Amino acid sequence: MTGLDRFLAALNREQPDRVPIWELIINEPTLSALHGDVGYLEFCEREGLDGVTVFENQQTTVNTDGSYTDEWGICWQTAGFGFHYPSGGPIKEKEDLQSYEPPEPNQPHRFDNLRAALDRFKGEKAIIFLTHEAFEFSHYLRGLDKLMIDYVEDPDFVHELADLVIDYKIEVAETAIDLGADVIVSGDDYAGRHGTIMSIAHWEEYSLPYLERSVGAVHRKGVPYIKHTDGYIWGIIDQMVEAGIDAIDPIEPIARMDIGEVKERYGDRLCVVGNVDCTEILTHSPLEEVVDAVKETIAKGSPGGGHILASSNSIHPGVKPENYRAMVETARKFGVYPLDADMVNEYSKRNYIEKYLDQ
Repeated sequence: MTGLDRFLAALNREQPDRVPIWELIINEPTLSALHGDVGYLEFCEREGLDGVTVFENQQTTVNTDGSYTDEWGICWQTAGFGFHYPSGGPIKEKEDLQSYEPPEPNQPHRFDNLRAALDRFKGEKAIIFLTHEAFEFSHYLRGLDKLMIDYVEDPDFVHELADLVIDYKIEVAETAIDLGADVIVSGDDYAGRHGTIMSIAHWEEYSLPYLERSVGAVHRKGVPYIKHTDGYIWGIIDQMVEAGIDAIDPIEPIARMDIGEVKERYGDRLCVVGNVDCTEILTHSPLEEVVDAVKETIAKGSPGGGHILASSNSIHPGVKPENYRAMVETARKFGVYPLDADMVNEYSKRNYIEKYLDQ
C-alpha cells in the first residue's frame, strides 16, 4: 500500500497493511538533527511518513523588534527553533471590526506549500492541508482575554467576528481541495489539561456551529476531516463526533484522554489519531519508555484498524530527536497487521502515563 492508501484506509476505520504514521507539526531540532538541513518534505520522505502537513502561505512584514506581522495584521513573536506565537491582533476595540478587511483567501501565493507537496507526493502520501475554524483566529485577532469577555457581554460581536474568520477559512480549504489536498485538518485548540478553555455552554454557542460549518463544507467536497484539539475534551467529544468529524487528534494522554477508551466509545464512527506523549515520554524519558509507550498506544488504538499513530501534540522543540526516531521505528515494527496478539493483550492493560499525571 502507498502511504496515501494506508492513511485513507485508517480514516475510513479500515485496517491497512500497517498502522500509518504522521505528525501534525515537526519542529527543529528534530528536523535537522536526524537528516540535516533538507527541509520538511525531504524529512518526511526519508522517515517514510504516510502523510505530510501543509500550511497555507502568508506574506509577512518583519518588525524592528524581530517579530513579524502577517496578512491578517496579527503580530507573531519568534521563540526559537521556528516556533512562533501570536502577541497582538488588529481588533483592539470592537469598533475596529467595522473597517477591518481580512486577507484575500485565493491569492496564488496562498497555496505555494501545497503545490510543492502535490508535485512531490500526490498519490503517494496523504497531503493534509491545515485550516482552522473560528475560535483560534478570533482570539488571535481580538486577544483571548478580550474575546472571553465578549462571550459574556457581546455575543453578536463574537458571531460577527467568527463569521468573518470561518468564511475565509472555508474558502481556503475548498480551494486546497480543488488543487488536490487529500485531507483537511483543523487546528483550533479548545482545551487545556484540565478542561475546555471556555465553558461547555460557551463552546457550544461560539465554537460548535463553526465546526459544523467547516466539516460540512469539506464533506461536500468529498474529503475527510481531522479535528485537532489538545486537552481534556470528554465534555465536548460527543458533540464533535455528532458534528461529523472523521478523526480526532491527538487524544492527549497527560490530559487523561485514553486512546483505548476513545476507541471503545467512538471507534465505529471515528478514526483515532495519536497519542504517544510528547510532554514527558518524547522529551526526556529513556528509549525503553518510548518503546513501551508506542506499544501500548498500538495495543489500545490499532486493533481492527482506524488508527493513525502520532504524538500527543507535535514534535515540538523540546522533543529529543532520538526519542522521535525510536517512536517511528517501534511503530513500524509493531504496527504491522495482523498485530501481535500477545503484545496487544499485555500492553492494552497498561497505563504508561499514570505516573506523570497531576495528583
